[in-house]
Amino acid sequence: MGKIENSEKRAICGICAAGCWVIVTYDSEGKIKSVRADETSNLGAICKVGENSRDIVYSKDRLLYPMKRRGPKGSYEFERITWDQAYETIVAKLNQIKRESGPEATAIYTGSGSFESAFCDLFQPEGVAVSSAASVLFPFGSPNTLGVGALCYVSFAMIAPHVTMGGMFINMFSDIENAKLIVIWGKNPAAHCPPHDFIKIEEAHRRGSQIVVIDPRKTVMAKYSNAEWIPIRPGTDGALALGLCNVIIEEELYDEEFVSNWTVGFEDFDRYVQHFRPEVVEGITGVPAETVRSLARRIANTSGVAPVMYSGLEYSDGAVQAIRATMVLWALAGQLDVPGGHCFSMAQNRFPINREGLIPNPDVRKAAGYNNFPIYTKYRGEFHANILPEAVLEKKPYPIRLLISLGASIITSWPQSDIWRKTLQALDFFVCIDRQLTADAAYADIVLPAATYYEIESYMVYGSVFRIREKVVEPIGEARSDFFILSELARRLGYGHLYPQTGEEILSRVLEGSDFTPEDVRAAGGTVQIPTVMMQYKKWEKGLLRADGQPGFDTPSG
Repeated sequence: MGKIENSEKRAICGICAAGCWVIVTYDSEGKIKSVRADETSNLGAICKVGENSRDIVYSKDRLLYPMKRRGPKGSYEFERITWDQAYETIVAKLNQIKRESGPEATAIYTGSGSFESAFCDLFQPEGVAVSSAASVLFPFGSPNTLGVGALCYVSFAMIAPHVTMGGMFINMFSDIENAKLIVIWGKNPAAHCPPHDFIKIEEAHRRGSQIVVIDPRKTVMAKYSNAEWIPIRPGTDGALALGLCNVIIEEELYDEEFVSNWTVGFEDFDRYVQHFRPEVVEGITGVPAETVRSLARRIANTSGVAPVMYSGLEYSDGAVQAIRATMVLWALAGQLDVPGGHCFSMAQNRFPINREGLIPNPDVRKAAGYNNFPIYTKYRGEFHANILPEAVLEKKPYPIRLLISLGASIITSWPQSDIWRKTLQALDFFVCIDRQLTADAAYADIVLPAATYYEIESYMVYGSVFRIREKVVEPIGEARSDFFILSELARRLGYGHLYPQTGEEILSRVLEGSDFTPEDVRAAGGTVQIPTVMMQYKKWEKGLLRADGQPGFDTPSG
């Protein structure tokens, strides 16, 4: 359908799941012409990828139709089929393998392309705080869901903060806006989507905030005027964090009141960090001893130190403990839940999403590799993807013969690509759901075309704000929403009633219990907000971190 050329629409960027607010300009054919940040909102932002939305949506490499393999695996030789033919083939294979080897011989892998809000909220396993895993095979009897969370996020955003202080990344934030010192550690915000941290850091730098970058590479962030770059040997971040703790304790710069009233095991920790004197840390990390001392003093003595960290701390052995060490560092230095520090969000300011009706794993103890990574499985309700090659190639602990992959490129995401090629080659049946032919797709038996987020209706939550993600353009070719590709599979397997089958059903499901209906949200212009409360700090003193309202942290020791 044509539009008046250069007509505009306020929308949500449809390239990734970050949900930046943008303004889309159309051409005379009703296609996306350009996309820019919606500067009328503080949620307006756009990265370089988003600026090139038109090229991505209308790429010559977009998958337009379902296809089946007609050549040897690895050849990219496919022929077009209908959606009905694709589903009939997939369902037949699922049932065949279930009869021959049991439902556990089937699995689904979800990559970063599955991070869309409705997918994460409604397909995640029951009882899991955060997950992009898909429960679609649970009613079929398979406990085997797995995904990209095994590579990143889980150790940094779930396990480490939860076992240290009872919180998770989703209910914490770095108060960059009020920080006097920003420590960028193992992350490059200039190259990260969404660009929110980068924008905040730029604004803070203009206000005079100091920047320290801890990274093996001299990233763009280290090139700011007055920024200090601290190069570090890869994989030694934990030693540096412990060395910084050593200095803060040795020089009595730590928050004594916090340590006395709100910690367990400080004396043991004090003895342990004696093994990480600055001179020892220099030999491990390559960071000069005097730099260790100087940075520790700055972190302890500055009023408001915000950490900006991510996967650089995860991609090494002992990552959970290294990340925990940085969190202990911030707490000891008096930078936990204070203005400009590492803060807990106010729970009352989070828009409530209905989680009733999520599907439990039929028996997580039967998931492949459950005994190999029990803590990971406990937090995610899925098995660790590192087990997949062994299950496929060596049939341990039992064979996985069929895999569905959604929004992923396993071969290019995981180390040792050859092993993953052999794994996908050895599968009896492999389905790829994506927007283009990935490296994985070369080994697929069926390829299904997924829509971009510009081509679907869904929603986003931004703290206290709920916004409907409106469809910007119609899907290209026969592409479909990832969500409805799986919900239709569920329907054809006999349990479609467990998942919403339309956009209206999605909105009604997630808004249940929120005092809003889809009609209410649309009547308000597509965006609503719940009442908020004023930010309070040091929440452990005020009973704001525990469900029972008692002072302390939401940990076994309190």
